[in-house]
Amino acid sequence: MTQHWNIDLSFEEDGTRTACTASLNGTNAPGVEGKGIARRSPGDTPDAKIGEELAAARACSELAHELVGRAAADVETHTHRPADISM
Repeated sequence: MTQHWNIDLSFEEDGTRTACTASLNGTNAPGVEGKGIARRSPGDTPDAKIGEELAAARACSELAHELVGRAAADVETHTHRPADISM
């Protein structure tokens, strides 16, 4: 059986702040999401691409940590012992 999950990145920008939500979509994909924010320093030249890259990286990092946490909980449910899962 082949599983295929997609990561969906949604952005909101207001000129000084970029927010990103990363969520998984697909058959049997766990319902987890991550959020990331990037803020532009007042003296920096506006560049939406940089804010999107940084916010997306932070959102994906949080998504990864959520997945590891969920996997650890599943291991503990099956083994009835603390899981030792690290990234």
